[in-house]
Amino acid sequence: MKPRNGDGIGVLMFPWLAHGHIYPFLELAKKLVSRQQQPSFHVYLCSSPVNLASISDIQLKYPAIELVELHLPSLPDLPPNRHTTKGLQTNLLTTLYKALDMASSEFADILARLSPDLLITDFFQPWAPELALSTLKIPTVLFMTNAAFSTALPFTAMKNSGRFDGVFPLPSNYMFDYDTHETPSFKDRVFWSLERSSGMLLVKSFREIEAEHIDRVSEFIGKDVVPVGPLVPDDSDDDDDREESVDKVMKWLNEKDPSTAVVYISFGSESYLSGAEREELGQALLILATKGLNFIWVLRFPEGEEMGPADALPEGFLEAVGERGYVAVGWAPQRRILRHRSVAGFVSHCGWSSVTEGMKYGVPIVAMPLQNDQGTNARLVEEVGVGMKVDRIDRGEVARVIEQVVTGESGNGIRVKARQIRDCLVENGDREIDEAIDRLVHFCNTFSV
Repeated sequence: MKPRNGDGIGVLMFPWLAHGHIYPFLELAKKLVSRQQQPSFHVYLCSSPVNLASISDIQLKYPAIELVELHLPSLPDLPPNRHTTKGLQTNLLTTLYKALDMASSEFADILARLSPDLLITDFFQPWAPELALSTLKIPTVLFMTNAAFSTALPFTAMKNSGRFDGVFPLPSNYMFDYDTHETPSFKDRVFWSLERSSGMLLVKSFREIEAEHIDRVSEFIGKDVVPVGPLVPDDSDDDDDREESVDKVMKWLNEKDPSTAVVYISFGSESYLSGAEREELGQALLILATKGLNFIWVLRFPEGEEMGPADALPEGFLEAVGERGYVAVGWAPQRRILRHRSVAGFVSHCGWSSVTEGMKYGVPIVAMPLQNDQGTNARLVEEVGVGMKVDRIDRGEVARVIEQVVTGESGNGIRVKARQIRDCLVENGDREIDEAIDRLVHFCNTFSV
């Protein structure tokens, strides 16, 4: 079947309602519409209005990407401004699934109106590929925004024990229960999506670090798993909307002696340290500051629990660290910081996008996973050799691991490996995403029901 839209290919993208999923879909969309040869792509990115608000200016630079609002029903505990995982209480996740499922008829209308050549969707809305194929004969390709390792582990566990859980050694606030009794369960959503999609699955990863795990997932699901690379935004796509904040932190960094080691600390946009964990990390940084280590710490809080640094950090912390520390509340230009010459370590929750950004810029990672797939990402960081995991969040352990990774003699191998992965990504360029796009073009041109 030839593309429906003349010489171009129309793609409808439908990520799960989390920023950690939406942004990889957006980066994939940018790569598709930036393709130089024919056929060209036109991408429709579909999500709830509250999620799309954060990327509302994308068409200014990428006019071939259109944002499409999907209006979920307003439920008693879930008004429209809560139709996102950002800031969502864990006990409302099931309600968010329910609201998304209830919007399936509106999604069917969007499919009919746009009539794309291809649907690229997430694993959590299995009715989407069913609607696309059964009503409009539109094929679906799934896009896995997490590491292949994080998918291979539960599949391996299921093969060995018949269960789809028990592989994530995470705290009690872990968001997903694979064998939940909700209908449909998380496991059902994943498997139904796999059954209803095409013979190809995209993964945000690259073979230099995950070849074995990519092949394992492919074997388990019986589909080709095609890596699209790390999908880290281009340096030219830096967020300049907050220039004052950018200027302040970059001025602080640029004033450091080039030989100074600076540690960057951030736990993403949807993971938060408890007060006790902030205390332990703060005390660890006080220990390290006395040894000459510098740091940038991005403080974030759940909605409704915001506070200033003086209240959130150990008493006397800011005065004690002085110019050795920079505390940013809410946001910092992460990619600019990571590629700065003085940044020698990245203390991270190990969200997959943060891990791939650390790898792209050759910054060793100190892994402090908090929820979801972050624990398996931390294990992969250690397996690849670009970082080390903190076993428990207490001041002595945190200080020990940071010092070892950033300046310790025993961390030399980690620092060398981080640079090797960076150099490999530079050498490969867009090779994997270009190959994946060629596969998508061939698929769209040859698909038949």
